[in-house]
Amino acid sequence: MKPLYSEERIHHRVEELAREISRDFLSKDLVVIGILNGGFIFTADLCRSIAIPHEVDFMAASSYGDGTTSGEFKITKELKKSVQNKSVLLVEDIVDTGKTLEYLLTEVQKQNPKDLKVAALFWKQQKANPHILVDYPGFIIEDDFLVGYGLDYKGKFRNLPYVAKLEGTD
Repeated sequence: MKPLYSEERIHHRVEELAREISRDFLSKDLVVIGILNGGFIFTADLCRSIAIPHEVDFMAASSYGDGTTSGEFKITKELKKSVQNKSVLLVEDIVDTGKTLEYLLTEVQKQNPKDLKVAALFWKQQKANPHILVDYPGFIIEDDFLVGYGLDYKGKFRNLPYVAKLEGTD
C-alpha cells in the first residue's frame, strides 16, 4: 500500500472543514448525519471539531442487484428522529459515482429539512454524477482505490489512521 494522506494532513483538513461548517451553520438547528459504515471515523472527528451545538445521527444504505450500474438501493439503518425543519449535513467518507449519495439525499429530502448539505472526505469529482454537489469536500481525488480512516477493502483497513492507495484490487 502506498500512503497518500497522512494522519496529520487528514486532521488538519477535518479542522478546516469544521471551521467552515461551524461558520455556515451558526444559529441553525444542525443535525449531522454520518453515513455508515465508512463515514463513522470522519463523522466522529468532524463532530468533535464543529464548534456549534449539533445533534448526531447515522444512516446506512446498501445496493442490491448490481449497485455499480442499475442496481436499486434500500435503507439499512434509519434515522432515529425526524429532520423536518432542521439544517442537515450528510457526512460521507467518499463520493465515487455519487449513486448512493443521490439516493440518500432523496430519502432525507422527503423529511423536508430546512437545508441539506454534504461533506465528504474524498470526492472523485471527475467520476461522480455532475448533478451531485459536495458542499464541503475534504480532498478532490482521481479514481484511485483508497483504504484507511474508515475506507475499506473487503471489510479490512478501516482502522488505519492514514489513507493509502491500494494496488492490485482486481
